[in-house]
Amino acid sequence: MSKYSDKQIKESLKNWKSIVAQYQIADAQKATIQIVNSFGPYIGLWILTYFSLDWSLFISVPLLMVNAFFLVRIFIIQHDCGHQSFFNSKRMNNFVGSVCSLFCAIPYRYWAKVHNYHHGHNGMLEVRDVGDIPTLTVKEYLSRPKIKRMAYRIWRNPIVMFVIAPVYYMLVTNRYNKEFSTNKKVTAYQIANNVMIVTVYALLAWLIGWQKFLAIQFSLIFFFGIIAFWFFYVQHQHEESYMEWKGKWDFLIASIKGSSYYKLPRFWHWLTGNIGYHHIHHLSSLIPNYNLPKCYKENPILNKYVTEITFFKSLKLYKHKLWDEEKKKMVTFKEIKKYRRLNVKKAA
Repeated sequence: MSKYSDKQIKESLKNWKSIVAQYQIADAQKATIQIVNSFGPYIGLWILTYFSLDWSLFISVPLLMVNAFFLVRIFIIQHDCGHQSFFNSKRMNNFVGSVCSLFCAIPYRYWAKVHNYHHGHNGMLEVRDVGDIPTLTVKEYLSRPKIKRMAYRIWRNPIVMFVIAPVYYMLVTNRYNKEFSTNKKVTAYQIANNVMIVTVYALLAWLIGWQKFLAIQFSLIFFFGIIAFWFFYVQHQHEESYMEWKGKWDFLIASIKGSSYYKLPRFWHWLTGNIGYHHIHHLSSLIPNYNLPKCYKENPILNKYVTEITFFKSLKLYKHKLWDEEKKKMVTFKEIKKYRRLNVKKAA
């Protein structure tokens, strides 16, 4: 349990808005450089992979895995454009974001709508299924019939969550507007974006051969999906996270405690678009990713209360399955088993 109370955090960070304001300024030069050093290597590696398929899979597969990280960088550009933070111009953000969606196959406007909702409600238990990884509380899990508990255990299996779920998310979730189905504008944008993606993919498949195109592009999206799911998971499902019902929910606490700082070597931060500085990103989604490291370095007070996770520490987080409302922490199925045994003994 955190040694700092929510009251202490709120008092210490009462001026957080003025702290982050200076980093919310978009820089066209930095944005342009990021576009060049993300799309350039991606396209170059894509072409090299295309030719490598005639040589050996032992060359193609490593190239695909490396290039998936450049696809992550492209997606982060789309992500920032969806927050209207990458450029000062709304028109430029929407244009670049739509172009990025052709590469990562995630509809730009629809995803931005869902993700911005997540930012405004991160950790709010009433809407935890919108733009977030579905998570049950201990009480909810124990109250469910055995078959539904089994279904949840299957869902939280690492293979399902980090391999099968990304595939389903890319093929199904992003093609059908479930969260905002009553919003005709969002639905129209999603349909148009899906049609645009299919059209471009069909044209490229026709030009260079559908077998090679689909093999390369779908493999890249597959690896990209695994990376994206992993990062999103460790940034919100760490042990001392934050989940609360609407009446007690607080934006500042949700940003600081409900998001982690993924402490990685500088190169890996660069390769993943600085998304590891997640607590600062949640404090202000208007800070473009290229300004996050500077904000982190210059303002230690923003990092004092956050959960810091190293790569090796993050590997243990897959065990976290349920949110314990009483202990205010993520717990494992093993812990719940002990909890149930103790309750049975008390009842006897």
